[in-house]
Amino acid sequence: MTALFDLTGRVALVSGAASGMGRAMSLALAEHGADLMLADLNDAGLQDVAAAVRSFGRRAEPVLCDIAQPDAIRAMFAKLDRDFGRIDFLANVAGEGILGRPEEIPLADVEQTWRNLVFGRFCMCQEAGRRMIKAGRGSIVNIGSLASITALGRNHIAYSMAMGAVAQMTRELSTEWAAHGVRVNAILPAQVLNPSLEKRIAADPALKDQFLKGIPAGRMGQPNDIQGLAVLLASDASSWITGALIPMDGGNLAMNGGGTRRYVEPQ
Repeated sequence: MTALFDLTGRVALVSGAASGMGRAMSLALAEHGADLMLADLNDAGLQDVAAAVRSFGRRAEPVLCDIAQPDAIRAMFAKLDRDFGRIDFLANVAGEGILGRPEEIPLADVEQTWRNLVFGRFCMCQEAGRRMIKAGRGSIVNIGSLASITALGRNHIAYSMAMGAVAQMTRELSTEWAAHGVRVNAILPAQVLNPSLEKRIAADPALKDQFLKGIPAGRMGQPNDIQGLAVLLASDASSWITGALIPMDGGNLAMNGGGTRRYVEPQ
């Protein structure tokens, strides 16, 4: 490990830490020296990740937290203040969208998606930002989606509207807080095989082939694909990167809608 990527002495808070990309980010941060507060609603998953973090010799504090509830978020940050006394990196990962046709989706589902993906995440950013501004340094990463900047169709209207807000929230916060030493960036994944997507593919196996047609790399994303970006953005190696929307998509965004990925014969 080089000094640029050394997170020794740093404290990270990761939401959605019990599975998928949140779990992968947590383990990568711990491997590079960070202590962690781990937030999720899946207690069994949290305990498993906390044990894995401790196996690296790092501190792990699991917290049950619904990130759609500001009171729960504020209570978690109060605990962070007591337990760690600082925050250096926030990974905003948790948050589910609700699918529905634009002409039919209940407004309650639109509002819940907004609370899950925008309202709660902004509250997380606000609480972390206040502490980071006081410290004069810090890094925040919001997990967006290619739906933050492109349209997906397939009943994603509420999700895409929310993810568009996440992208603009990231840009606005980066502009407001850069002079205080606080960086705010977003990672925009394409289709990553997390538990939610695996359930959708199990229900409709044709989805996988449909997704792969638009991914030149020829494979779906895996949660561990986010680990390098997470460490980069948490570390001093990215000290002049803020306001960036970084695709993590196997080439999906670069490919024209009428393009065809090159087929490579299996070895």
